[in-house]
Amino acid sequence: MNSLEIKANRVDCLRRIIQPSLIRVVDGRIDSIVDLKGMSPDPSLPFACPGFIDAHVHIESSMLVPSEFARLAVVHGTVGTISDPHEIANVNGMEGVRFMIENGKRVPFKFNFGAPSCVPATEFETAGDVLNSDKVDELLASPDILYLSEMMNFPGAIAGDSEVLKKIESARSRGLPVDGHAPGLTGEGLKTYINRGISTDHECFTIEEAREKLSLGMKVIIREGSAAKNFEALIPLVDEYADQLMFCSDDKHPDSLVEGHINQLCARAVAKGYDVFQLLQAACINPVKHYNLQIGLMNVGDPADFILLNNLKDFNVIATYIDGQLVAEQGHSLIQTNHIAIPNINKFVIDAIDSQDLLMPARPEYTHPVIGCIDGQLITEKLQMTPKRVNEYWESDVERDVLKIVVVNRYTKAPIAKSFIHRFGLKSGAIASSVAHDSHNIVAVGVDDESLCRAINLVIAQKGGISCVGNNRASVLGLPIAGLMSAADGYRVAAEYTAIDLHAKELGSTLGSPFMSLSFMALLVIPHVKLSDKGLFDGNRFSFYS
Repeated sequence: MNSLEIKANRVDCLRRIIQPSLIRVVDGRIDSIVDLKGMSPDPSLPFACPGFIDAHVHIESSMLVPSEFARLAVVHGTVGTISDPHEIANVNGMEGVRFMIENGKRVPFKFNFGAPSCVPATEFETAGDVLNSDKVDELLASPDILYLSEMMNFPGAIAGDSEVLKKIESARSRGLPVDGHAPGLTGEGLKTYINRGISTDHECFTIEEAREKLSLGMKVIIREGSAAKNFEALIPLVDEYADQLMFCSDDKHPDSLVEGHINQLCARAVAKGYDVFQLLQAACINPVKHYNLQIGLMNVGDPADFILLNNLKDFNVIATYIDGQLVAEQGHSLIQTNHIAIPNINKFVIDAIDSQDLLMPARPEYTHPVIGCIDGQLITEKLQMTPKRVNEYWESDVERDVLKIVVVNRYTKAPIAKSFIHRFGLKSGAIASSVAHDSHNIVAVGVDDESLCRAINLVIAQKGGISCVGNNRASVLGLPIAGLMSAADGYRVAAEYTAIDLHAKELGSTLGSPFMSLSFMALLVIPHVKLSDKGLFDGNRFSFYS
């Protein structure tokens, strides 16, 4: 019999009390909780509460395999995630989903995977695989799959598309939740979407949009990732809707994960004066109840998944326990790097390109809109601007920050899609990435075709990764697993990412996270203007610009 005893100020969110207690753990479960003398916190003791849960995350965006993601996350008190393996599914289908599940089982961490609902996300881009309703049903039949991942095809759900409805019904018939993805959706369309069985949304940009969704019974997941940041706009909702809110990162790069996770959101909210019990309900309790997770909530008989905090202001994590096992202590992860042979999970078949492939012949006038990048948001603006004309070609205008953006099909040789983007800020060079939601072709932005070509070819040579070219040097971080992830030590990957991110900023980019922002410029399901490997896309009309 394995046992341990911990004295701590136990935070009871349901009874809204903090009680000095003796917590006894036997064989990975909480055996007993004995209240100690005194009804106020003992300043000599740490605070114990349930572990944090990221309620919607694509592990692949951390550029780490699940086992390495866990190593970093437990340091910040995260004990579990609601993980959508949508990114790798777009590259490698069922094989990719199964890789994520099996790799996650290598470490003491509670990954809870969903069945990707939209692979590919749209018919307007080239992906590496297709998950139809039969394959989704097969995934949902697995005990390793706990929900249907974000239904991004909200127009299809509203219109009653048969494939969409089959996927939703496969989940509902098993009593599994269905996650939503409906940016800006309101009114009758929203009501229809919810009535199809959609239970959550993490894409609210305004508090008014979130209030409407909450009023109709949806759970709203407040997102704060490396690029998309909605915390400031939505956190006031916690005063009214604590039982319907959760926190998530959605997409978090490795450098951000080293710095913190859900604990940071709790600290920021407490600093604003919000109630700590309501915040912990959103951060720890609501995900467990909504998704029916096998994660403990510090009740007798529960799995011993809990954390010790220095206080309830800073939320610095002293220790993290999962199933009674100490997995992090005093800022150090006790999960070891899980050395694995890099699996042959990838689809990257194109050869190096030539700068001539990037030329854009000039028309009599430039009629297409320019993509307006917005720092901290996934949405873009539709701008009427004109790039610079040099002889017979359209080229970047660095002075007005109108830069060329291209998307290269990584799955087959095809013409390169080209357009222009504003507010990326580069003054020289180029950056490129095979992390390009959702189909993960290569997306690149640069000030000249030679730099663009070199950055793209660095990614191709690595069979996936991110690269930066400029200031007389070239940087590349290889991501050999599906062109999305590295199996290397997570802290080393984070350090390499930090260096290449700094390189991009030295070239002039003023974006908080240039590579994360770049990765969403091909995400067609978020308005207003995006670029796929097939051309410039109008996210409002859901069609290409002619």
